[in-house]
Amino acid sequence: MAEVAQLLRKERDRTDAGRDRPATLPSPVYFAFLSYSHTDSGWGEWLHDSLEKFRVPSSIAGRLTPHGIVPKRLTPIFRDRKELAASSDLGAEIREALAASRFLIVLCSPAAAKSRWTNAEIDTFKRLRPDGAVLAAIVDGEPFASDLPGRESEECLPHALRVQYDRRGRPTPRRAEPLCTDLRDDRDGKRLGLLKLVAGMLGVGLDDLVQRETVRRQRRLAILAAASLAGMVVTTSLAIFALQSRDIARDQRREAESLVGFMLGDLRTKLEPLGRLDTLDAVGARALAYYQSQDKSELSDQSLTQRSKALTLMGEIANTRGDLGRALNLYREAYASTAEALRREPDNPQRLFDHAQNVFWVGEVAHQRGLMPEAEASMREYKRLADAMVAADPDNPKWKLEVKYSTTALGALLMEQRRYPEASAILQRSLETAETLAASDPTNLDYQKGLVESLAWLADSQFSEGRLDEAIAKRERQVATIDQMILKNPADAGIRERAISAHRALGRWLGIHGSLPEALEHQRKAVAVADELLPTEPGNMDWLQWAAGAQLDYASTLLQSGRVNEAAAQTRAACDRASRLTGERSEVAEWRSLAVNCLMKRSQVSLAGGAEEEALDLANRALDAARSRRRGEPVEIALQVAQALKLIGDVRARKGDRAGAQTAWLSALQKWPKQANEPTNLALQAELLVNLGRLAEARPLRAKLQSIGYRRMVN
Repeated sequence: MAEVAQLLRKERDRTDAGRDRPATLPSPVYFAFLSYSHTDSGWGEWLHDSLEKFRVPSSIAGRLTPHGIVPKRLTPIFRDRKELAASSDLGAEIREALAASRFLIVLCSPAAAKSRWTNAEIDTFKRLRPDGAVLAAIVDGEPFASDLPGRESEECLPHALRVQYDRRGRPTPRRAEPLCTDLRDDRDGKRLGLLKLVAGMLGVGLDDLVQRETVRRQRRLAILAAASLAGMVVTTSLAIFALQSRDIARDQRREAESLVGFMLGDLRTKLEPLGRLDTLDAVGARALAYYQSQDKSELSDQSLTQRSKALTLMGEIANTRGDLGRALNLYREAYASTAEALRREPDNPQRLFDHAQNVFWVGEVAHQRGLMPEAEASMREYKRLADAMVAADPDNPKWKLEVKYSTTALGALLMEQRRYPEASAILQRSLETAETLAASDPTNLDYQKGLVESLAWLADSQFSEGRLDEAIAKRERQVATIDQMILKNPADAGIRERAISAHRALGRWLGIHGSLPEALEHQRKAVAVADELLPTEPGNMDWLQWAAGAQLDYASTLLQSGRVNEAAAQTRAACDRASRLTGERSEVAEWRSLAVNCLMKRSQVSLAGGAEEEALDLANRALDAARSRRRGEPVEIALQVAQALKLIGDVRARKGDRAGAQTAWLSALQKWPKQANEPTNLALQAELLVNLGRLAEARPLRAKLQSIGYRRMVN
């Protein structure tokens, strides 16, 4: 089902430069959540006040660390002031605060170790934010004393703090080694312990922070002494000079930032339809270079936003080139900037919008890597941010369009998890929003693109549910709309790339419906559009992937029509492109899936051409490749394994090895995932049952396929 998700990252072209879609984490509202037993409430009050009053040294503020951009203040810090003993669970307020906190700080003592609420808060934080950092501040007892016979009562670390959780937020048998400081006077003490906690949250070295604190205190004393000796004349002269310098610097910055804004706004809008990654990359790099020379702690909210847009643009380009590692680093850096801006103005719809784009992109990388729970959490957070935009400014059509994008993104992800009824319901709402916007302004290209994409997503979901006629009708409407858009905007690469997916899906479904000549024509068009696009930007890995997929679909219908030589040519070209993709990057799940499909298609072509030994070798290689996949949606991987086993059985049957064929077919049927209920997969399953002579089991499947108009049936 790779084609279902292929245009997700491209759906949201629009005139705003920061526009395109997140993070696996909710937007941080609190800098940290302070968890403690109410026995230690005195410590909790002191630490809460100390953290909120702490001022980060200006020489460190704005620095980029592994934890993001260092802020000026560590606010706000969430501290639960209520006694929870009467509650049956943590409650929605506490869970929401945990989900919205960047760090969890636990005050550790024997009382905390025995507190089920402190333990529950740690467990909830680790589950909701598996990559969040947990810091421990010891106020009494000893860590891991429970491992020492006779000293169990001294244990100060709650159980959940001593357990390592995996990337999906699930506890494992492995022991965790939390970052600890000891606030007691005979250990680190309050001041050093506080600095250790701050250093851990900011991602800076303790020595650096201590030295900066010392220098700051000394500088404050020196300034005070100097001020007492300075005369009024000197002070006045300096003030006049400073005002003049400030005005000059302000004018220069205003002019430079106006140029950067143009580069990331109007210029990007003009360049993007051309599909030239090198030019867009240069725009982002130049804009980012300007901000790299600035002191980030002195940047205004607007400057931080502009900088994040440059980072997001460069992340999108790296993503399109298949460099997920670099893309993710850029997205995360941009995410940190927009999260800070949103923290300052949580009800500002523009801040919500800017942050939502990075939330989407961080989640999209998780999606590309096959990490579906993280990706789904991102898309739900993206939708929450979009809904908040509309709530803050209901009449702005830009925010309504964002709701449409976020709804589509979530629906598409649910489709990939085979939750089709749920996906169709969400995607139907997305289509209704898109139709309303498109009707409100037929000349708005963004609205028309949004309508085209909503038709595609809902059609794909309806097909997977078995609603073939409805799906075909929506794809036909989509193709007709795209044809009109291309006539009016022939140079827009974004419209033409949508044509690849539209013609490809419609051709595949018409072939299933029994209309082979029409199917072949649409698939030929999909391949032709891809071949036209690729030379304009050879580094666009998305286009390369779509081109290879379109050729494999075309080859399937050519085989069904008996045109073996033409099918072989399309398969060779597709597999050459797939090899280039997997040679570039091995971490993209869809590319590994495409490589397995290439091996299976080559096997089918060889079998149709009479090269049975070659077909068997290729089928076995496809099985090995499918079994070795480590990334991707589990049902899709299991399905590829079963399909490769079925193909091995088909080849063995052609070779006259009936026993070997039966063994392979039976193994395929046993491994067939129950969730794979899409029409094409039901047809393959029915074919397996027929091959095994289990006609009674095949009959209801074939009857269901016939009832929805499925014509590509086995004999």
